Amino acid sequence: MNGCVAAISVETGKVLDIEVMSSYCPTCKRLQTMPRNFEYESSKADHICQCNFTGSSSKMEIVGASRIFLRSEKLRRLQYTQYYGDGDSKAFMSVKDTYGLNSVTKFECIGHVQKRGGSRLRKLKTKTKGLSGEGKLTDNFIDRLQNYYGIAVRSNVGNLTAMQQNVIAALYHCSSSDKKPMHGQCPIGKESWCYFQRGVANGTKCSTKYAGLSNDILNKIKPVYLELCDKQILSKCLHERTQNANECFNGIVWQKVPKEVFVSLKTIKFGLYDAIAHFNEGLNGCLKVFNKMNNENPGVFTLRGYKHLDKCRIRESIHNADPKTKKNRKILRALKKKKISVLEVKDGKNYKSGAF
Repeated sequence: MNGCVAAISVETGKVLDIEVMSSYCPTCKRLQTMPRNFEYESSKADHICQCNFTGSSSKMEIVGASRIFLRSEKLRRLQYTQYYGDGDSKAFMSVKDTYGLNSVTKFECIGHVQKRGGSRLRKLKTKTKGLSGEGKLTDNFIDRLQNYYGIAVRSNVGNLTAMQQNVIAALYHCSSSDKKPMHGQCPIGKESWCYFQRGVANGTKCSTKYAGLSNDILNKIKPVYLELCDKQILSKCLHERTQNANECFNGIVWQKVPKEVFVSLKTIKFGLYDAIAHFNEGLNGCLKVFNKMNNENPGVFTLRGYKHLDKCRIRESIHNADPKTKKNRKILRALKKKKISVLEVKDGKNYKSGAF
């Protein structure tokens, strides 16, 4: 079993440190089957075990984070005083007192808090009878509410009171219809994210295609949704930070060291260090490695090719970060989800664990 934990700066987006772990050693495995003779004793004496972790896979993130934080002062001459996590493990609990009592402050990734709201509402829909169905708590409504939750948070960075008001207003905004408008708490003005308030500011009448929610359904989902409107949670989102850099680094890692292929600690370390070089400096990082290995400058065609690939990577990154591109991605994602939902309704329930 292999795993790694990386510390990435939210300011620069660069990998600062990494802890690579493995609970498997091929030599130890081979020694277990060898007869107790001179060759066995010689191999055992020369052997450096590759196993540096014992425990379950769920504990890897906790142990890795703890090791990185404990060596930060000695190796990096710095303290990681802010922790941006997704709340999927107990890693923060293991590092919060590293430099003293509560010396590390936890902040939430806005994207993960946004998704958490959708997950809780879907769980509520599954558990509570009468919530699912047309005109009720559909997946389309949950996706829409989740999207407006993110808009409300991102449009009020640094202002906790306004953020809480906007997040609560998002629920009533999504539950509204032309017959029953509930936009009184939505932000006013021409730049408002609320179509109704924009219409009022521009002197035009706006309508919506959505049927809204009944008061009965709204009252059932309100307690679950309002948990994510708590000031304690929202205060950790005032920074407008996400874990996008972390997700990007993970993608590069799995390109270098695929999950489906099991490798030894030495191999996974090589792949991870190569991934870090690409992530932090692009292919320029590889050139530095070649210089160290050969003590020679790379050829003109190598330099030209690497520069071209790095430029293409930067151009693609700028294109993907463009607001128009993001909007198109959201539209395509919504259309795909809608198509899948229509097919599921048409075909009926054909698969569910233990249901047939």
